[in-house]
Amino acid sequence: MLEFIQAAEEAARRAGQVLRAWSSKFTVSEKSRSNLVTEADLAAQQVIHEFLRGRFPQHGFHGEEGLNEERPDSPYRWVIDPLDGTTNYVHGFPYYAVSIGLECEQKLIVGVVFDPTRDEMFSAVRGSGATLNRRPLKGSDNTELGQAMLVASLPVATSAEDPAVKRFLKLIPHAQTIQRTGSAALNLAYVAAGRVDGFWSTSLKPWDMAGGVLLVEESGGRVTRLDGSAFSIEEPNLLATNGSDIHQELVGLFG
Repeated sequence: MLEFIQAAEEAARRAGQVLRAWSSKFTVSEKSRSNLVTEADLAAQQVIHEFLRGRFPQHGFHGEEGLNEERPDSPYRWVIDPLDGTTNYVHGFPYYAVSIGLECEQKLIVGVVFDPTRDEMFSAVRGSGATLNRRPLKGSDNTELGQAMLVASLPVATSAEDPAVKRFLKLIPHAQTIQRTGSAALNLAYVAAGRVDGFWSTSLKPWDMAGGVLLVEESGGRVTRLDGSAFSIEEPNLLATNGSDIHQELVGLFG
């Protein structure tokens, strides 16, 4: 496990350097409306992939920018988002991150989220806790939904009639504040760090969640689907909280 987490952190730092270097010179294209991709995404993913493949050539890889290397003979798969928060990055809004998760037999065992703008490395190893720059992480102690700071992800190019938007509006009167930030990976890391009490989404991809889910779990939080059932990174249905009564209250409101 030590070899895996050290490699993940090093790969994330290398990708962070690429993002910082590209920040003033990239051009932008669209995968779809409001779903942007830059040369920085592609260059950062290449750096991560080449580094980790060099260390673990037998492992599988799955990444946002068209990376899909299956290794049926290996239980390990790296799930990579080289730039989570691309729209923020494009606009110079410093809320984006590199996200890397490692699965063993489809179970997350290592998670890393690196914020290059603040030099914050969030790391977790299953069964060994979560850390921020080597300091232990613990979710917030808040148990009151009315005092909670929550974050939600909404689909790109959405409309007022989208169920996700209606869900967002429904929750507004129940929490102290609800934000939409643009980086699921950092949202999960912030739940783990106690900066945010809860986060939910029904529009994420595996690479958006793979680095951060383990951070929440290993910091004492809880991750489920919105209805409280078991979570899977293969399904876009996530509710992550500090693990307090807030979690069940949210499940009830989403029902």
